[in-house]
Amino acid sequence: MALSDTQAKTQFVVDYPINASPKILFPYLATAGGLAQWFCDDVRYVENARLNFIWDRENHYAEIGPQRHNRAARYVFLGPERGPVDDPSYLEFTLHSSEVTDEVFLHVVDYSAGHDDEQRELWDGLVAKLREQVGG
Repeated sequence: MALSDTQAKTQFVVDYPINASPKILFPYLATAGGLAQWFCDDVRYVENARLNFIWDRENHYAEIGPQRHNRAARYVFLGPERGPVDDPSYLEFTLHSSEVTDEVFLHVVDYSAGHDDEQRELWDGLVAKLREQVGG
């Protein structure tokens, strides 16, 4: 996932079936400790409802956006000075359940600079790590 605000951004959207309940999955999507287990090198809570996502020893600060318990979480990335930018990158995770099959799906929206092929490969790997963590 490229978080640079100087490149053109695209919205990458993908759904993954995950064999775990929303109650088990949600903490992995909505807490610093849960995200650090599968999403990046580390995640730390910072003051004022912000998180510091750390990839390759680089800090990427994001505001915690609206969350719906056991359902959805959103993170809006800030600029280099930890302030808002005009067209911010963001991540959105939403959990959906199929009433017919009882399957749970993780819906990912990644609005950032990047290419679809690279993003697909990145997200496939990240979700594989998430599945290992939740046993699904």
